[in-house]
Amino acid sequence: MRALEALASWPVGAAAAAVVTAGPRDDDTRRPVVGRDCAVAGVVGAVDRVFPWASVTKLCTALAVLVAVEEGTVALEDPAGPPGATVAHLLAHASGLTPDGGRVLARPGRRRIYSNAGYLLLGELVAARSGLPFDVYLREAVLEPVGMAGASLRPGASPAAGVLGTLRDLVALGAELLRPTVIAPETLRQATTVAFPGLPGVLPGFGQQDPCDWGLGFELRDGKHPHWTGRTNSPATFGHFGQSGSFLWVDPVAGVACTSLADRSFGPWAIAAWPVLADAVLAELGRAPSPAPPGPAPSGPVPPGPTRSAYGVGDPGERRRDHGLG
Repeated sequence: MRALEALASWPVGAAAAAVVTAGPRDDDTRRPVVGRDCAVAGVVGAVDRVFPWASVTKLCTALAVLVAVEEGTVALEDPAGPPGATVAHLLAHASGLTPDGGRVLARPGRRRIYSNAGYLLLGELVAARSGLPFDVYLREAVLEPVGMAGASLRPGASPAAGVLGTLRDLVALGAELLRPTVIAPETLRQATTVAFPGLPGVLPGFGQQDPCDWGLGFELRDGKHPHWTGRTNSPATFGHFGQSGSFLWVDPVAGVACTSLADRSFGPWAIAAWPVLADAVLAELGRAPSPAPPGPAPSGPVPPGPTRSAYGVGDPGERRRDHGLG
């Protein structure tokens, strides 16, 4: 893809990026297929070089927690964290915990306070309930079945920011989030719908947002401005970026995932480069709608699903893979 040639001008020592598309493939049969009904539209850089993912780790941890929910190991409504908070609050950065967990700044469900500490608590809870160290649970529930052979969370590493992996692994994760297999599609839809709507908060690196919409582990583009995705990304776009210079976004309306890893920490260079890349990718694929003016997007409540959870997670019987972790 020509859009990916922009990485040559990034002020980094090394970077790699890829674009994955969902849906029927075009007449270019040379494109490698990944996952179910997904193909790599473009790639640049060393696909097998290991980089730290930093907070892109949270996408993996969120998937592992959602697997645990579908298997009945935990429930989104289970108490976790500060008094009154639940697993869902921790996933959605709505528990009131400070980033490092040292204090509680708000009652649960009142503010969006980005908290790594919440993900440490989630890892501890899943480990305690499953009887497996969280790094093992993550590997068996997510990394292995998704095909992320080069990714790992070392024993004792943070479930918030500790995964190391390659671009090839992030391509597999992007395909999984376009066409889910380890969790039910309806579970992913609910996890990428606003949880606890209307909460103000700070998007790290991009300042105050009102609302600062988040799903169950997935940062939502919605009407945020400024943002690290492009002006032409749909409001439904979800994903995460990391302080290590990593990102993965998935635009389910366009049917596109884009990911990148770099050896330079997030900073002004990324704030300038990443949205331009996103717009160029969508334009080249012909999947960019007319950009909407910046502004808040309406956020309705998360509707209850047909199964046991008020957050609408799928029936574990509908899972496509059994990880034997129930």
